[in-house]
Parts: sequence; C-alpha cells; structure tokens
Amino acid sequence: MKILNSSFLALSALIISAPASSQTLTPGVFPGADVVAIESGRLEAALAALPAQIEDTMERSNVPGIAVAVVHEGEVVYAQGFGVREVGTDEAITPETVFMAASLSKSVSATIAAIAVANDQISWDDIASEHLPMLRLSDTYIADNATIGDFFAHRTGLPHAAGDNLEDLGFDRASIIERLVQLDLNRFRRDYAYANFGTTIGGEAVAAAAGLAWEDLAQASLFEPLGMNSSSYRNSDYRAAENRAVLHAMDTGEPQALFERDPDQQAPAGGLSSNVLDMANWLNLVLKQGTVAETELYAPGDMLPAIQPQIVGSPSPMAGGRTDAYGYGFNVGVTPTGRVMLSHSGAFVLGAATRFVMLPGDELGIVVLTNAAPVGAAEAIAADFIDHYQFGEASRDWYEGFNGLMANYLTPVGNLVGLPEPQDTPDIADAAAYTGVYENSYFGPLTIAESADGLVAELGPVPMRFPLAPWSEDVFAISPRNENAPADSRSSVTFSEDADGNRTVRIDYLDGEGLATWTQAQ
Repeated sequence: MKILNSSFLALSALIISAPASSQTLTPGVFPGADVVAIESGRLEAALAALPAQIEDTMERSNVPGIAVAVVHEGEVVYAQGFGVREVGTDEAITPETVFMAASLSKSVSATIAAIAVANDQISWDDIASEHLPMLRLSDTYIADNATIGDFFAHRTGLPHAAGDNLEDLGFDRASIIERLVQLDLNRFRRDYAYANFGTTIGGEAVAAAAGLAWEDLAQASLFEPLGMNSSSYRNSDYRAAENRAVLHAMDTGEPQALFERDPDQQAPAGGLSSNVLDMANWLNLVLKQGTVAETELYAPGDMLPAIQPQIVGSPSPMAGGRTDAYGYGFNVGVTPTGRVMLSHSGAFVLGAATRFVMLPGDELGIVVLTNAAPVGAAEAIAADFIDHYQFGEASRDWYEGFNGLMANYLTPVGNLVGLPEPQDTPDIADAAAYTGVYENSYFGPLTIAESADGLVAELGPVPMRFPLAPWSEDVFAISPRNENAPADSRSSVTFSEDADGNRTVRIDYLDGEGLATWTQAQ
C-alpha cells in the first residue's frame, strides 16, 4: 500500500488569544474559550456549499465516485453519494455504498484498542511482545520494550513501509511479521516512520489479549454495538457487498477499473471497508468521547492517549512552519482558529482514497470516501468544508495543492524508469546459465525459468511470474505493477557473483532495505 504521510495536512500549534479573564485554568490545560469564535450560520452555509464543491472536485479530478457524510453534536447532518460505482455503468454511489477505507482503518483500529482498554484487556503501555511471543525485531531491547501504543504511533524503529513489499508478493500476515526481524531499525521512540505492519502488530497484540481474531474483535466490540452493519475488516465481506464501489487506478491519466486489492494481511492498518453512514456513527462515537445513544463503549481517558500528540510526525523545516504530530492512529494538529483537529487519510494506488477530519471542540466531523487512487480529491473536499466552517470561504485552492502533493504516489518506481530502450539488447545465447533457484531469507526463493517468451522470474509463496526483458550484459528489465509499483515502473534485475563465486541476483525496486539479493542454491 502506498503510504499517505499526512504531514502536509498539518494545521497545528496555534493558540490564537489569551484565555478569558473569567476562565478558571487548570495548570497545563488550554481552555476551549480561547479559540476564534465561529459566526452564526457558518455550519449551515458550509453544508450548503458542500455539494457544489464535491461536484467541482469530481470534474477536476476525474474521480468517478464519492460519498461524504458530516456529523455535528451527535447527529448526521449530511450524507450523500455522487457519481458511479464503476466507470461505464450507471450504478450510482449512495450513502449506503461500501468503499475500501484504506488507512482510515488505523484510526478505527485505535478506537477498538481504546475499547479493549476500557474492558481491562490491555493498556496502551502493555509490551506488545508479551501478547505476541512470536514478535521479534533486530534490536532485542526494542522487541522487549515496545508497547502497543508505540506500534500504533509508528515510533518503534520499524522503517517506512516495512513489510509492504512482502504483502505485494502475496505473503500472509504472520509470515510478514516474522520476517520483520531482518530489518535494520531506526531510533526507538525518536524517529517517526509510517509502517502499515507496525499498526498491524499493535492490532494483533490487542486481539491476542482479547482472545479473538482481529476481525472478530472489531465486529464484537465496535461494529455490532455501534450499528456499523456494513463495516468489516475482511476483504471477502467487501467483495460480497452488493452496493460496493469498484477500485479505479489513476496512474494512466483516466480512471480505470483494473484491479482488485486484498488488504487482509494488514487489516488493522488498511483492511477496513465501510460506508459513510457507518463512518458517521464512528465519528460521533469519537466526538462524544466514547458514548453514543447512552451506550458507553469507552471512557474519555481510555481514548485520550490516541488523540494526543505522541511523536512528531514531520518537523517543519522552518521556524515559522507548523509541525505535524501523530497520536495512536490519529494525526493531531491545531487549526489556524485554535481548534484541535484530528484527521487521517487513506489511499490505495490500485484505486481508493479517503479522508476524515474532526474538530472535537465543536463536535464536528466529515468523512470522504472515494473509489479512485489518490489524486487529492478526498483531502480537498474535507479541507474546503472545514475552511468554510471556520472562515466562510476556502483559504486556498485545496485541490490544486493536494493534487500536486499526491503525484508522488503515482510515480513509477525502479532504476530503469524513463531510460530509453537499449538499441542493441544482448542476444541470450545460453538462457540456461541464468535459470535455477536463488535463495533469500527475507523474500523467499526466486526461481528463474525459461518460458516460450524468454526468461521469467517467479516470486512469492504462490509464485508470481514476471517476464525478464534483456537490457544489457547480465542485466534484465522487470516491469512490476502492484500497490507499490504504479504504471510504467521498470527495474533492473542484475546477475553477478559474490566474493565466494556464488551466482547472485539483485532486484533493484525491492532493495529499499538492502535485502533484495538472492544467492543461487547449491
């Protein structure tokens, strides 16, 4: 899954004015009275402006389908669908349409963890490995001391996107977590690095403590009590939904329904599917601090660590810039009017992009679900609405800004991207010299085999086949297409020998952690 780091979304750390003289202050607590007042009628005006803004964003972005819900003071004040579930059809998006939520899953998962805290099944400070004895990391001190909260906060030292390339190749959740021990780690509790399988480990620890599979724990502790009847962490439930939004890739310039995406292996981090009505129930739960319709799922203090800054997500490069913070599954900031803002975005390059924003002090929240890869549409809609609520108008062209920032997620990967095709490719006279099985403890075995069309590489527990195109002497080109390799990705596959004379293969696009070299089996 492409990582959607929302540091660029931060609107943080501004306390606009001194507290009112009549306000009784608790040391260290900033009162809500110091925020800039919202003029009467702003919410109604923002809601009235929302449909036109959504339609404008859809036209500019080519996103085929969007659903939006807004909640305020415990009520759903807006819920509407726009566009179609799949390009080329007339199946309309409705508020009931089920979407893949992608990384909005992380915030919902943190809520499930807070419910487990309320039920005395865990604490945020529990050592994760005490619930998951199979968990090992290359630094044993971190493995023995990293808490559930640390994993939800992306501060364990796991590198950015750790394990995502294994998921692309078809490894299951347990196998991916088992292999993370081979990764070099960043600094414990000092470096923020967004890692889906870090959140997944945190969720697995919560589930183990509760004695249930993660998917069953979510259903029993959150979805059923809250009436989120269209929500699930199982991809099979999303696929079975009659009214579901189809994924649309955008890396070819136009929305195309080309792929299915199975995020089951990272379910706590990205596997949620839901509709905006269910997500509105969840927004209200968080904004009402754990109680909805007189049913308390958790006390305010059980969730509080998750929605407070736990680590700097992205420090500003300048003194006057705002710095983003991350809690346990939530981005945490402060708007220019002094309001605490909770948020998260989600994205699958294969075809989904999502966003929520909450202003807890105003009991206001918006959720945007889309059925296309990240191009900035979900973020722009949410930001424009929050601006209209605070200022009466948009402070900038949010779509233009976010669209430019999202371009990175659709950028091809690999060291051969953009290079001209070699004019004289080598004639592979002895293809058998390259064939065989090559071993690697992280990625598993690589088989190089001959086919009718030339050499192919076979990777993964259920082997995926990648044609190898001759490029130069002992170098071939591979063109992967998956969640972390958009269209036009192209990477070298290089055959050589190590110091001991053993035949080796290195695949460039997989080598971010320096682990993508295979050695021929003896």
